Amino acid sequence: MVRSDEVVVELASFPVPVQIETGPWEFDRLIAIGVKDEFAVKENADLSDLKHWLNDRNDFVVGHLSYTLRTLLEDVPSNNHDLFKFPLAFFFVPKHLILVADSSINAYSHSPVMVRSKPKISDEASSLAFQGPSISSYLNTVSKLKRHIQQGDIYEVNFCVQHLVSEIEIDPYRLFRELIGNSSAPFSSYFSRQGRYLMGTSPERFMMKKGKRIVSQPMKGTNRRTTDNADQMQRLRNDAKEVSENVMITDLVRNDLSKSATKGSVRVDELCGVYPFTHVNAMISTVSAELREDVHPLDAILNAFPMGSMTGAPKIRAMELIDEFEDFERGLFSGAVGYFTPELDFDFNVVIRSVLYNADEKMASFPTGSAITINSDPEKEWEECVLKAEAMRNVIQNHAK
Repeated sequence: MVRSDEVVVELASFPVPVQIETGPWEFDRLIAIGVKDEFAVKENADLSDLKHWLNDRNDFVVGHLSYTLRTLLEDVPSNNHDLFKFPLAFFFVPKHLILVADSSINAYSHSPVMVRSKPKISDEASSLAFQGPSISSYLNTVSKLKRHIQQGDIYEVNFCVQHLVSEIEIDPYRLFRELIGNSSAPFSSYFSRQGRYLMGTSPERFMMKKGKRIVSQPMKGTNRRTTDNADQMQRLRNDAKEVSENVMITDLVRNDLSKSATKGSVRVDELCGVYPFTHVNAMISTVSAELREDVHPLDAILNAFPMGSMTGAPKIRAMELIDEFEDFERGLFSGAVGYFTPELDFDFNVVIRSVLYNADEKMASFPTGSAITINSDPEKEWEECVLKAEAMRNVIQNHAK
């Protein structure tokens, strides 16, 4: 591991089961270490400055967008406490860039030196106390959200809960490798900066640009993978509630992409495809468009951010209700991690199935959620949140032993 105060990012780009071309640069793993140049977006920032910064770099740029960036993009406040305090957005030109693809390794560097050190972790056995909502409080909140749907405020909202563990010391990179060993995913990501860590096993792509083509792949609709999984996948395909969730968000994504697309170019390449992952089956749709000449690649991202699969429809009202009913600020969770190439092509994931860690406060969090619609059974939504948290909880528990 490199020096603990270095910025470190690792991204996976394994083949996605969905039939679609790969991202702008083909690799199995990307590792970016150290900062040659950086741009952090803070409150009241002018995002046009980030656009100019990207234009001037002419280099490979890696970074993230936090869900809290919505406060700059839309008039949606942030009234909840953020325990992890990642910047609203952060991008950097890495000192060292390593791309691993098949049997080849390509390394690029702006600096000749990589300083190594071992992470400082306590040898004492940990007794973990996981904190989270009670099932009764969750069911009560979902009932309130369904009343908003009945009243016509929204059609769908992605409601999330926070699973929190305090007084924990972990080796973040080792935990990341344990997570992806337990739940391999095509858009895994590791992000380390100033004692804040993201360790994610995301299966979902937010948006990709390759040439003039932009692609988004909203994931909505989940069930548990089983030994007779072909039957289980068919149950998901035939689940009217899950299909309606996906169709609503796909329509929202079509609208988001149309803000950046040439007229008539937005199309749904696949609607409600069902694909198996390590522990779950997921329903994924693919929407693509041709980027207009007058739209900057960053604006294509911002025009669709935050992603519809993590908000709901209509998006702004859904975000207002998320801020009202969730008891934590999502921060980097439900944001995006990815990269820009020197040509300003890009590929970004959705930050889900992820552990956030604040080393200074010795605190880790792994939020999970589900889409609430008029047909939602609150108890089944609770079971979905528990299912999504299961693998992360088990890995954290085993890691701390």
